[in-house]
Amino acid sequence: MGDDSLESIKYPTETLHEIITNAILHRDYSIADDVHIRIFDNRVEVQSPGRLPAHITTDNILDERFARNGIVVRLLNKFPEPPNKDVGEGLNTAFAAMHDLGLKEPAIFEKENSVLVIIKHEQLASPEEAIMDYLEKNPTIRNRDARKISHVRADHQMKSIFGRMVKKGMIEQVPNTRTSNTAYRRKVVSPAMEKPPELFPLSEIQKTKPQKKGIDQKTTR
Repeated sequence: MGDDSLESIKYPTETLHEIITNAILHRDYSIADDVHIRIFDNRVEVQSPGRLPAHITTDNILDERFARNGIVVRLLNKFPEPPNKDVGEGLNTAFAAMHDLGLKEPAIFEKENSVLVIIKHEQLASPEEAIMDYLEKNPTIRNRDARKISHVRADHQMKSIFGRMVKKGMIEQVPNTRTSNTAYRRKVVSPAMEKPPELFPLSEIQKTKPQKKGIDQKTTR
């Protein structure tokens, strides 16, 4: 296999650092197992022993705070350059770094006796695709919701995206919504406005109508 057949892919350093550090600090040390790091062609997997601690779940892990090994965390924080951030900040940094590189955020799974984080090398959907996917499951979408799912940070940037989608006929503004409550929905096409089936003009039909051939009669004498 030559070098031309290999594809170079890049993961954010911050993401790998924070997720591996998080796995080592917050693992369950009562379980006789190691932190496993597996590298594949299209993803990196980090699996740490033990389930998520206390009230932490895969749904709230970016918002809630809890340190299973508080003594270890506080001890490392005393280093001049501690490898870990404050509790909860490390994963947020890891997710933000993926977004900045245009990659989908890591996926976290809680297994029977471990926590698995999968860092896939998959490109984020475009803002337009993310909005249309959202509207497949929800009747309307607002600016703040669109920014959250598409990782567009500025309000005015999302307004421009909405504007382009309206011009393309992809979405329309929901009537009687304005300012901060402005909402959009999929473009509604009224049956009366749909283009009727194209008909052939009568003149064209006459042109294509087969002509009767005349019968030459010859008189024999």
